[in-house]
Amino acid sequence: MKIIEAPKFEWRFLAPKFWPIWFGFCLLYMLTCLPYPLVRKIGAGLGKLLALFGKKRIAIARRNIELCFPDWDKARQERLLKDNITASGMAILETVMGWWWPDWRVKKLLTVEGFEHVEAIKAKGKGVFGMAIHCLSLEFACRGLGFYQPCVAFYRKHDNDLMEYLQYHGRARSNKYMIHKRDVKGMFQALDEGELSLYLPDQDYGRNKTVFVPFFNVPDTSTTLGSMLFLNNSDCESVFIQSISSKEGYKIKIWPGLENFPSGDDEADVARINKRVEEMVMLAPEQYLWMHKRFKTRPDPKTPSLYS
Repeated sequence: MKIIEAPKFEWRFLAPKFWPIWFGFCLLYMLTCLPYPLVRKIGAGLGKLLALFGKKRIAIARRNIELCFPDWDKARQERLLKDNITASGMAILETVMGWWWPDWRVKKLLTVEGFEHVEAIKAKGKGVFGMAIHCLSLEFACRGLGFYQPCVAFYRKHDNDLMEYLQYHGRARSNKYMIHKRDVKGMFQALDEGELSLYLPDQDYGRNKTVFVPFFNVPDTSTTLGSMLFLNNSDCESVFIQSISSKEGYKIKIWPGLENFPSGDDEADVARINKRVEEMVMLAPEQYLWMHKRFKTRPDPKTPSLYS
């Protein structure tokens, strides 16, 4: 198992080239020290800056919403986009909150619904394969979930050494350990040892080991078979995990696994995963990661991009 080793602080991190990163994170941390209602207002303000300077990402989100909800009128689509931009601004602060807030403050804003589904699987001596969706408050949710059950997850190192130091130590709080993103055997081992292991199945991972199944109103969405790889080859059962934010705080909602799952038909099972993800998204559609090119990979590589 390739457990990621904790990066150590290096004095070179104090060099001038790293000062913008230190300044940015220190500023964001100071903002999150304010009362939570004020933090949310600041997050909305960051969303306005994102709309101003992140026009490419805004265009991607708008296109995803058009593709997924073609029966909505333009006004409704634009309302969702506007709310998503606000939530995306808040997600910047939620990352800092998840990484650096003290335990007591995280717990104060946190509730967990459905944890009995995790307990029921662990009582059988099995691993828990937690399929988490790309909610914008995911970083905060992972920190909070660790208070109930420390987790194992895949990890991708950051290219910048200082960002890697900050990211690793932020994500490692409250949780067990992280393994290299390509360490499939390590995830098998963690599940066989009864760990709660997190996996994100709702992203476009390209053409390798995927099938094209419906997601909302896009009938041929590239969807990873990775979920079925772990479920078919480990001693585990699945749950679904999402985070929903509000002015009162954060709810981690744990959904039970699908019935008669896996069924032996991987393509049908992956389509069912997407259908469950749709249900979860619609509880708080403005809080989903619409700024990712979810429909970038097409069944025919010669097909024009949906984002052109």
